[in-house]
Amino acid sequence: MSSGKPVTLRQMRSGDKGKIIEVQGGPGMVRRLDALGIRPGKKIIKISSMLMRGPITVQVGHTRVAIGFGMANRIIVETE
Repeated sequence: MSSGKPVTLRQMRSGDKGKIIEVQGGPGMVRRLDALGIRPGKKIIKISSMLMRGPITVQVGHTRVAIGFGMANRIIVETE
């Protein structure tokens, strides 16, 4: 199914799909992302990103969420 190598969410291109394999960060950040539906095992699609460290928009399930550049850099995804 997934044949890609692990990359950070920030490194993915707009339109890329993958499965979250790890969320690196403290317990507070992990809880916050979990509340948004961003947790290991979930499918994710990168919708868009802004230039120069702006927010990154992703789709998890039927929900679109914008997350910060720093958080996106700590989400490890196995691309499809």
